[in-house]
Amino acid sequence: MDKLIITPKTKIFDLLEAYPQIEDVLISVAPPFKKLKNPVLRKTITKITTLSQASVIGGIKVEELINKLRAEVGQSATDSIEAEDSKYTTEKPDWFDESNISESIDIREMLNAGEQPVHEVLALLKKLDSGKILKVIAPFIPVPLIDKSLSLNYEHWLDKNGNEEFFVYFRNHS
Repeated sequence: MDKLIITPKTKIFDLLEAYPQIEDVLISVAPPFKKLKNPVLRKTITKITTLSQASVIGGIKVEELINKLRAEVGQSATDSIEAEDSKYTTEKPDWFDESNISESIDIREMLNAGEQPVHEVLALLKKLDSGKILKVIAPFIPVPLIDKSLSLNYEHWLDKNGNEEFFVYFRNHS
């Protein structure tokens, strides 16, 4: 069987299945990945998170992450990785007004229990009235969730509240 070629679109789950020894490298490159030691998170989050998304979570350039992982498993480095422009809003937007927060959900416990909060959050998003805001509290940047909301045309603001606490505000602007 051919070994997995590591690219920005590679899911972390597939990477760890093909190269179990690489887990420690991931953790050393980006400390937020120490959460991979939690078997429940490992089974859920890794199946939907790509290395491109993981680089955002870890605060590392995608090229740097890919080439470090490739070097570890004997694949050649590449300099032709298309770096996606950051599409994540980290500056407080003009539309943000705390009085417009109509719902709030803390997904930390769900994630720690191995549950996928995506469907629950999307259900809340779909119920949002125009101009209203949903506040999501997460233990790391929920990149797959933000990406999904972008595909549905919701606005967002990602606000880092601490090393293990992030607030994501989603707004229905329709």
